[in-house]
This record gives sequence, structure tokens and C-alpha cells, in this order.
Amino acid sequence: MRDHKLISLESHLAHLPLFAGMAACDIEHIASCSKLIHAQKGDVLFRAGDACTGFHLLVFGQVKLAFTSSQGNEKIVEIIQQGQSFGEAIMFLDRTYIVFAQALQDSMLIHVPKEAILNELEHDYGFTKKMLAGLAKRTHDLMTDVEAYSLQSAKQRIIGYLMTDVPQAAIDTDKLEFELTVGKGVIASRLNITQEHFSRVLHDLSDSGLLEVHGKKIRIPSVSKLLKTQDNP
Repeated sequence: MRDHKLISLESHLAHLPLFAGMAACDIEHIASCSKLIHAQKGDVLFRAGDACTGFHLLVFGQVKLAFTSSQGNEKIVEIIQQGQSFGEAIMFLDRTYIVFAQALQDSMLIHVPKEAILNELEHDYGFTKKMLAGLAKRTHDLMTDVEAYSLQSAKQRIIGYLMTDVPQAAIDTDKLEFELTVGKGVIASRLNITQEHFSRVLHDLSDSGLLEVHGKKIRIPSVSKLLKTQDNP
């Protein structure tokens, strides 16, 4: 009888975008080398300076990647969502982590060792393309962040964050309702502003009738008007 843990890892890997279309025997090999990690909210997965021996895939939950200054201030650089991976670049550079990773929700991850990935890259061109595409997207997102911090106002950054991954149906109906999946302090740090400034901008947008805020619930009466405000701050 096959090991239950191996079957579980195979199943999770097969449903992640990075491994979509991969041969079952290759997924089985990667699963046999990988480790399933259960993290409770608040658990630290690794710290800056720790050795990187592979990369992580988030099966479900939410994880933040952040820097901490010598004064204890925190700057969130990325919020990892279900199905996303992180740590690939550091793995290929053979360097230690420069950020720490902490679970924002109860989460399950898979740690895939470097050796298993290098073996797969040698004979699977499709997998190599997906890995390169992922690294390229990470670089593009970083450049977008630098542009936003340098050229956009706090209001523009906040609207841009709220408009991320807006479904086509919301654009067609010009209305959008959703719930923030992380705390306002986490979002503010991600956007490189203070929590007070973030709350003030939300209050101003609410006073202008561009959105309604009820705790973590956000309602946007007119998506088009909000986007025009972002273009013409």
C-alpha cells in the first residue's frame, strides 16, 4: 500500500498551477522529496538570515513576506495567496533569506527542495517555462511597486490595491462588493503608508461617495468613477 502522506502531497501538487500538466511520475518524485507544513496564524516559517534549501507553495491560507528594521519597524513586501509560490529566486542564488515569512491565517504549505526542482528543470521544458514566467512576474511586480512608491499618491496606491483582480462582471455592472482578506495595518504596510494614513484616505473616499466601508466589507457604487479618481487624483 502506498504511503498516505505521499498520496496527499501528490494530490496537492497536482492541483497547483506550477505543476499543472506535469507527468504523474514526475509529480510523484517531487512529492517523495517534499514536506507538508501546517502553520497556525502567527507562525513564522523562516527568518531573515536562515538558509534557503528550496521554495514554498501555499496550498491554502495566507502568508506575508516582510522586512524588519533594527528599530523593530515592519515593511510587508508581499502577501502570498493560495496557489502562489515564494523563495525561488533566493533558492537559485544560493543565498539566505532577506525577509521573514509569517502565516496571516491558518495555512498549509509544501516545501519543495532545490534538488527536486533542478532535476525537473533538466528534462521538462514546460516546467522550466513556468518557473521562468513566475520569476519574471515577481520582477515585474517589484518594478510596479517601485513605480507606485515613487510616483503615485497614497490614494492612487489604495485604489489600485482595491481594484486588483476586479472581476469582469463588476466592470460590466459598474458595482463591486468584497471583504478585505487581511487587516488594514497589513495592507497599509504593503502599500508603504501608515495605518493612520490608510484609514484617512478610506474615510475621504467614503465622504466623497466613492466607496462605503463597513469593517472589512467594502462596497464600491461605481467602479468607473473610482478608477477615474485614480487616473485624476
